[in-house]
Parts: sequence; C-alpha cells; structure tokens
Amino acid sequence: MDIQLDPARDDLPLMANTSHILVKHYVLDLDVDFESQVIEGTIVLFLEDGNRFKKQNSSIEEACQSESNKACKFGMPEPCHISVTNARTFSSEMDYNDFAICSKGEKDTPDKDGNHDNQEHASGISSSKYCCDTGNRGSEDFVLVLDCCDLSVLKVEEVDVAAVPGMEKFTRSPKLTVVSEELRNQIVRELVTLPADCWREQLDYYACCSQAPGCGELLFDTDSWSLQIRKTGAQTATDFPHAIRIWYKTKPEGRSVTWTSDQSDRPCVYTVGSPINNRALFPCQEPPVAMSTWQATVRAAASYVVLMSGENFAKPTQLWEGCSSWYYYVTMPMPASTFTIAVGCWTEMKLETCSSNDLATERPLSPSEADFRHVGVCSHMEYPCRFQNASAAAQEIIPYRVFAPVCLKGACQETLLRLIPPCLSAAHSVLGTHPFSRLDVLIVPANFPSLGMASPHIMFLSQSILTGRSHLCGTRLCHEIAHAWFGLAIGARDWTEEWLSEGFATHLEDVFWAAAQQLDPREAREQQELRACLRWRRLQDEMRCSPEEMQVLRPSKDKTGHTSNSGASVIKQGLNPEKIFMQVHYLKGYFLLRFLAKRFGDETYFSFLRKFVHTFHGQLILSQDFLQMLLENIPEEKRLELSVENIYQDWLESSGIPKPLQRERRAEAECGLARQVRAEVTKWIQVNRRPRKRKRRVKEEVFEKLLPDQLVLLLEHLLEQKTLSPRTLQSLQRTYHLHDQDAEVRHRWCELIVKHKFTKAYNSVERFLQEDQRLVPAGHTQKADSHKQPPTLEPASRPGSGVELLWDFEFFCTDD
Repeated sequence: MDIQLDPARDDLPLMANTSHILVKHYVLDLDVDFESQVIEGTIVLFLEDGNRFKKQNSSIEEACQSESNKACKFGMPEPCHISVTNARTFSSEMDYNDFAICSKGEKDTPDKDGNHDNQEHASGISSSKYCCDTGNRGSEDFVLVLDCCDLSVLKVEEVDVAAVPGMEKFTRSPKLTVVSEELRNQIVRELVTLPADCWREQLDYYACCSQAPGCGELLFDTDSWSLQIRKTGAQTATDFPHAIRIWYKTKPEGRSVTWTSDQSDRPCVYTVGSPINNRALFPCQEPPVAMSTWQATVRAAASYVVLMSGENFAKPTQLWEGCSSWYYYVTMPMPASTFTIAVGCWTEMKLETCSSNDLATERPLSPSEADFRHVGVCSHMEYPCRFQNASAAAQEIIPYRVFAPVCLKGACQETLLRLIPPCLSAAHSVLGTHPFSRLDVLIVPANFPSLGMASPHIMFLSQSILTGRSHLCGTRLCHEIAHAWFGLAIGARDWTEEWLSEGFATHLEDVFWAAAQQLDPREAREQQELRACLRWRRLQDEMRCSPEEMQVLRPSKDKTGHTSNSGASVIKQGLNPEKIFMQVHYLKGYFLLRFLAKRFGDETYFSFLRKFVHTFHGQLILSQDFLQMLLENIPEEKRLELSVENIYQDWLESSGIPKPLQRERRAEAECGLARQVRAEVTKWIQVNRRPRKRKRRVKEEVFEKLLPDQLVLLLEHLLEQKTLSPRTLQSLQRTYHLHDQDAEVRHRWCELIVKHKFTKAYNSVERFLQEDQRLVPAGHTQKADSHKQPPTLEPASRPGSGVELLWDFEFFCTDD
C-alpha cells in the first residue's frame, strides 16, 4: 500500500483503493447461526472503475435528473423469476441450464456447491508482491483492496452477469453469442448507471446477477486490515471484473457485531458501532467517499426477527419449517459504515389505544409513487430522492415501528411509543423533508455501549431511556432523529470532523424537544439555557481530563479530507480507547452552533439551515462547506468580524475552551432555572449542617419541585460538598423519589451514594450497574463492549465528575 501504518498508534486505517475503483452496490446473502455465533454466506460487489466515476463527480454540480415519466433508456426484460428472498447464490460449478431452471426456494447444500469448505482456494496471493501498487502503473496486475478484518474469506470469483436472461438489453448486441470480460464489464457499467426512476428494475437485475454462475475464481490474500483481490492479466481497474462474489463467514470474536442475550435472556446479535465499523461483518470499502446502495437477504430461525438498514418494512418469508428469510434494500447511496443489522427475538410494540401512532401502520412512500414532482434542484448523485417527491416532502410523521423484548412492553407503551410522533413532527417543522421513508426503533440489550445509535431507517435506543419521566427518552429520541439529516443524509467527508454530525445533533435535540413539547418561546429558552449550563460544566470537565490533542475538532487542519493516491487514509485516534468517553465533538460543536444561532438570530439561522439541508443532502461535506455557505447567506451587518479562518482558529483547530465561548459565559447571567437550583442547593447545605439532635423545633425546609435537568444540576452541585450525612441523603432520596427518576439523575445519585458510603442505598447502585450499563465506565460492566462508530454513537455522559467513584463500588461494599 502507499500509506505507512504504525501499529503502536491509535489511528484507524482505511485501506480501500477508492481512487481507482468504487463499489456501487452490494448484494448480501447471509445465514445467521446462533449456535456457532457466525454469520456466513456471500456478498456480490458491483464495481465502477475510476475513469467513469471521476467524470460523474466532475459534473455533479449540474444536478441532472430525470423526469417522472421518463422511461429507462434500456427496455426492461421480464422480471427474473428467481426468488430474491429465498434463493441461494449460485456457484461457479453450476452451468447455464442449472441457473435458468432453478426452482423457487431451492437450497443447495455445501457439498453440492462446494463453496463453504473449499479451503484450497484460500492460498491467495502474496501481499508483499502485489499490494505495493494497487493502481495501473507498470506491468503488475491491478489489485482491488477492500477493508476487511476478523473475517474468514473462503473463495472469490467473477460473476457471469452475461448469463442472466435479458442482459443483451445492456449491450449493443441483439444476442450474447461471444461473451468477453469487456462485455461483462459493459453490462455492469450500464446497470449501475440506470436512471433513478428505474430503481425497482435495477434492484431486480442486481438480484438476478448476484445469483448468476461464476466464471472463474480470483486470487486473493488477506492481512490484518484488508482483503486484496486480483485477476491474472487484468492490469487496470477498467480491465478488472466489475461483478465479483465473495464467500466468507464472520468470527465469533469479530468486533463489528456483538453476540449477547436480550433482557428476556434470549440470544441476539447486532452491529455494535465498533471503531472498525462493518469490516468484520462483510468486506467493503470503508472510506465515506465510497457511497453505495445495497440489498440483503438474511436467513435465521423462524423465531427471530431481522431488522436492518432498509427502505422497506420487511416481513418474514418462510423457506422451510423453522427457517425464515428477510429482505431489505436501500436506493440512496450511503457509506458502508452506516449499514446496520440486528437479529433477535424482538416483539413489535404498539399502543393499545388509538392515537397518532396509527400512522405507523401506513406503508412508507416508495421513491416512484404518486406525486413525484420537482420541488427543487438536487446536487447529489442521482437516486430516488424524497426531496423531489412532493408527497414525501409534506410527510410530517414517517411510518415507524418499535421493537423490544416482550418484558419491556409496558415501558415502551408508557413513554417511547407516545413520544415518537411529536418528535418526528417537530423535526419536520424545523428542517423540512425527512430524508428517509420509514423508521424502525429497537430497544437493544443492556450492554449496548450507548444511549442511542442512528442508522439509515433504523435506530437503536438503550433501555435506560425508558425509566423515569419522558424527558431523557424525548431528548435522546430527538438527538437520534436529528442524525437522519446530520450524520446520515449529510455526512462528514473526513471522519475526524465528527462535530459535523454530533455537534448538530446535540444542538438540534434541544430545538426539536422544545417543539415536541409545544413550549412557549420563553419556557423553551429557559430550558435550553439550563441545558447549556449543564453542557458548560461537562465541557470544563472534558478539557481538564482529556489530552490536548484529542480536544481539537479539525485535527488534520489543511489536510482534512486528503487521502493517498490510492484513496487509502487513516483516521486519527480512531482506535484510541479513551475516545469512547470523549464528548469534545458534541460539546464544542454544540457551543459553536449555539454561538452562531445567537449571533445571527434563530429565525435567520434556521432559515439558512433548511437551505443548507436542501443543498447538501445526499452528499459528504467538510467544515468549510457549511461555514462558507453560512457566511455567504448572512447579511454583512450580522457577520461583523466572523470569517471561516477565525472560526477555524477559535473553535475548530485549537485545544481547550474557545475564547469566544469563555467571553460569552462570563457575560451571561445565570438562567432562572439554574438560579432556582442554586437556591435549593443552599437549603440542602443548611439541612446538612443541622445537628442530629436539635434542642428546639426548627422550621422544616420546603423544597421546590424540579425538572429532570434541574435535578441533575442539583446533584452535581451536592457532589462538590465534602460530606453529606446519611440523614441528608435519606431526605434527599425521599424528597425527589430518586429511585424513580431517569438514568441521568440516578447516575448522579449513585455517585453520591458511593462517595458518602450510604449503605442503605447500595441496592440502587447495584440496580444501576445491572440495568444502565451504558452510563457506567468501561471495565465496570459485565461485558464492556464500548465502541464507537463514526458518526452516530453517543459517548459517556459526563467524565471527570465523580463517575470514577463507581469503579470502586465493590470495595466500598466490602469495607462496610
């Protein structure tokens, strides 16, 4: 490779040679085996060489698009009659007649197709000889490099797409009499560039091609981070086969998925949001620039539900007794890192009473349906865009489903199900068109290392959000909904700029939540000021407790977005275990956007933000794309001395707390809700100072009712007290019913319990450690699978503020 990796560093390598060749579409055909904890099957890659996609990228700003009634430039043949949802992929040992007449639902055994146990094919190639040059220089064979880790690759073969009936439509020949490599590649080139309004036929063709016979095995080799594939004699990306099939299986210890048990103690598996993303789930191109679509068929035991990033509400198809198949597809090009899957014995949750949740029973609008009119010009690569669909653009609440273990049914009905409609509607009122047509929400097992994770069409939420009042559930739901726009529909071109995802989602969660609660402007402003106060405290803690080099939002500075000649690169600190608990991208990003919104005014700022979303959805951006467009669209009198360069200097490229933020916090008066908390803290300090036995009767303090965020602030202030008596702690618990509060409040309460060895409440700490592992430091859970997937996994709640006290809980228990 043309990049040098230092194994002693914490940088994450992205090895794929995306400058030479791009994966345009993946077709996965997988079996999930819980006994062996393995996912195995095939993945077919449809490729486009660099010459083609570079031409497309150079003209993308022209925003060409097809009209609603425009026919495909190729006549479409009869639909392929091989079942997409239950047919097995065909091996190279099957001839054309076998392919054409294979019956629906037929399952080949490993002995017949010989692709699951052919270890002789794993000899591969010498990485030292062929991986030094992955382009087309010299006389060496071209090498396709894919990001791959913790996978057993069994076989790689070229797919004979010309064997699929009707493929002559993609060539200039009425009959495919002589089939060559050039002809097969021509077919794939035409297939991957079909117009957006032919998306359904395109998916059918992809499915049929993925089941076509092989036409020759390819040499391959693997190393710690990549899979390298070549074909003898193919010296350029243009000559390399454009449709290849990879037979592989995951490893139980693979870091992209977690095999565990749900809250009902039933087995499940899901993508955990690992630092290595999905490369231990399937070989892929990880760099975000490798935007692709996908479709997947997944088989599992009939008792399991398969959820996945997909535009359709999939239903199981029974293949044979005890086995079902699930099929999902995506037509919007996305980075492979956003692919998400979860398989478990989930139950769909529904409200028992009729409400706005009935909208969830509607089917999502397909990209080609009904009112497909031009609502504006899009600048992204061509795909069936919801922003071009007037019906979709007007849809305030997209259809959704909620899944969880049956033991959480009551909690889901009480909080989550009632909050989804108003939160979706609030997001639409702020930003406009929902980028995705539907949403599945899954309550994941207790060891999930986050409060939430957003992916296309699916969202993971921790069970911790279901306790207490609706506040934590609502704010977290709003945060993950915001990622549909920032983080997914608009992604960071360089993963080191996580603030473009997390800063926006953190800022927008407050705006969405205020709208969902229908708060008046004064009340909304007060609550948002209180949350700014809490985040200011967390940011100060973050700066005290983290290395300076990890406090920078744009660490690569002028080299941000740069890659090697092949497209390979490294993500700085991508594998650093400390980064799991870092909040710098959330907090500094949030305060930057809050600073800009206050400077320009909410009306001006959010009007611009809607314009920005419409301009850049479906694309990858860098910081300068947002900042330049913002300053160009803001009146000069409001810009004052702001420039892209001084925002870089003050906010993005410096460690520590930005100077404009320091000045702002010094000048700002404390908000009313925070002042109310300070008054309550004073009361509790007075209560704590009273002698245990009083000579005369003293008037009892009357404590105010506090909001959840106020309770968090109150407990954080009390954590700063050197001692609190057991009597004070018991009164505190009784006054605010702390054992019934949400997880953020109980987190601070547990810190107080441990700090002051309040043994009577140790059962609260035990419950917290068992049920709210997301908020416990790594190493303190039964299985600390704390990883991070750029850009949508949320880190620990508040480092450096007594959290470490929980680490020693077991010793306190022993001492007492």
